[in-house]
Amino acid sequence: MRLSPEQQHAIHRAVVETFGPESGVWLFGSRTDDSARGGDIDLLIDTPMRDPDRIVQAEIALRARLEAELGEQKIDLLVDYPGRRRHPPIFQVAREEGIPL
Repeated sequence: MRLSPEQQHAIHRAVVETFGPESGVWLFGSRTDDSARGGDIDLLIDTPMRDPDRIVQAEIALRARLEAELGEQKIDLLVDYPGRRRHPPIFQVAREEGIPL
């Protein structure tokens, strides 16, 4: 995994503080490959929040928090809204190949 322990901790802490303590976060994509170079930080967020407006607010707060913690970096967020009937295939890839933080 191409995130330092400090970066991993900062991401996990920011997710818990913005989406709640029962939320989960997975790193997926090129940053999981130690032999790769560069690449954005791809994160899947699983939240118990039910209200779409609160989820959007939490996502905005998380983006701001991660930029403050990690500096300006390309970060892609997938947020798994509870009750969503269909997910794009990337959600399955993120869950199967992702690394929990």
